[in-house]
Amino acid sequence: MKLRAFTRHALMFALAAFLLTETSRSFSATMPGAAIVPLVQSSNIGVNGFFATDKAQRGRTVQAAVVLDIPQGYHVNGNRPLGKYAIPTTVQIDAPRGVRTSAVTFPRAVVRTLKFSQGERLAVFEGRAVMRFQITLPSDFQQGVTELRAKVRFQACTDEVCYPPTTREVRMPIGVVGANDPVQRINTRIFGGGRRR
Repeated sequence: MKLRAFTRHALMFALAAFLLTETSRSFSATMPGAAIVPLVQSSNIGVNGFFATDKAQRGRTVQAAVVLDIPQGYHVNGNRPLGKYAIPTTVQIDAPRGVRTSAVTFPRAVVRTLKFSQGERLAVFEGRAVMRFQITLPSDFQQGVTELRAKVRFQACTDEVCYPPTTREVRMPIGVVGANDPVQRINTRIFGGGRRR
């Protein structure tokens, strides 16, 4: 029995190694010159969602944002990355029925020429990238708590290597109150201001 278990584990390990190798090869084909780091490693990109107020008023518009916190030494391809093989950053917002969402506004990218890009210029996000949008609730929306989900797809790289593209889902719950109920501005480091509405 022990031998069978060992054989099973060995086969599983070999299959995982094969899949990682094939994944790396396929991504190397899409980004020539860039070494692809195996899936088991992480670029440690922070992905979070924020609202500009602590609650959402029925019949009103609320500012929202998805924020990428990119460690020093890393970058993420911009939403229009310039490079022929670079995979763009995208944000898809899934909202409850009746809630309208605006188009996502991306920050201005920084244009760089990196070691692996062989002289090709790339448009990238560095540091903190704030991707903004707005939501509008119907006037008859049910009070309580509602939730948006943001799916963020991005590819992180250093000056020399790239990680496989990844998709991260961010859950963004917010309380819903009446149109005349007070709300408090929050997350002012992202949205600015700080006055009560």
